[in-house]
Amino acid sequence: MTALTRYARLESPGLWRTSQEAQRQNVFVTFGNATLVISDMSGRVLTHWSLPAVGRVNPGMEPALYAPDGDPDETLELSEPDMIEAIETVRRSLARSRPRQGRLRVVGLMTSVAAVLALGVFWLPGAMIQQTLTAVPMVKRSEIGAALLGHIQRLTGPACRERAGQRALAAFGDRLIGDGAAGGIVVLPSGAVTSLYLPGGIIVLGRPIVEGHDDPALTAGFILAAAAQPSVRDPLEAVLRDAGPVATFRLFTTGDLPPEVLTSHAMSLLNDPPDPAPAEAMLPLFETAGVPTAPYAYARDPSGETVLELIEASPPAGERPMLITDGDWVTLQAICSA
Repeated sequence: MTALTRYARLESPGLWRTSQEAQRQNVFVTFGNATLVISDMSGRVLTHWSLPAVGRVNPGMEPALYAPDGDPDETLELSEPDMIEAIETVRRSLARSRPRQGRLRVVGLMTSVAAVLALGVFWLPGAMIQQTLTAVPMVKRSEIGAALLGHIQRLTGPACRERAGQRALAAFGDRLIGDGAAGGIVVLPSGAVTSLYLPGGIIVLGRPIVEGHDDPALTAGFILAAAAQPSVRDPLEAVLRDAGPVATFRLFTTGDLPPEVLTSHAMSLLNDPPDPAPAEAMLPLFETAGVPTAPYAYARDPSGETVLELIEASPPAGERPMLITDGDWVTLQAICSA
């Protein structure tokens, strides 16, 4: 969404502490993909805060003091005006986007009798999931996606954050899926991930997909393959099918999902990732971006037997447009070197 992507490359220093008793420490703050990324001065990622869940502790005062919702003991102190303006802009945008009297809030205020009746009407899991998918706004999807990414990182290690590599990745993503697209692209330091699409438009790549190949068209292919996944199945639907009817009804009525639901789904994504989208869903994205399909196809199946449609649709090697400069490609491949 525009409010989350406008400041995608903003960075500033700050002071962070994990609790009221802890010593404040100098940190570097990056406005990330639906998150604030807090790193130590050597670039090592310390934590991610979901932007939709960031709250201002001292409105109107300077320096600005922020805390993640639900944990007022952990704080981040910022003095950089541009960073403060960015966070406040996003917070105002999110406040406007939340339905004041929409379905999520109105249903949450129903009487207990009405809630029981609604549960009876929507008890069939499929109907309840579809009703919830319709009710959840984009801002909530972004929040769920950022939280889910945090749970995945607890299993794989924090996202790769080498700064020059991040800039090259952002430019590469803009080239492939459009400048200002919702979410963003994240590289994780694990081979347990190939490519995933999370709610809110976050695309996750495994480190080998970036580092392990010489042809940027292959990496581009995995990015576009992930971008094609929601055309087949809403990624939030997969979360809700794992969550079950009780957690789904809780999201419908209160706008919240239990953390254990996201932890479980993060493990499911790593252990049993979703099947790739069919060729007919991928091909329009590859064609629009000017990306040959053969490198991606052969990476999935070296024999070519199960990806023949993708191979046959690939243009001759001599007709490939430039996807990324050699310098930016080398820089991108070193994104996990920090």
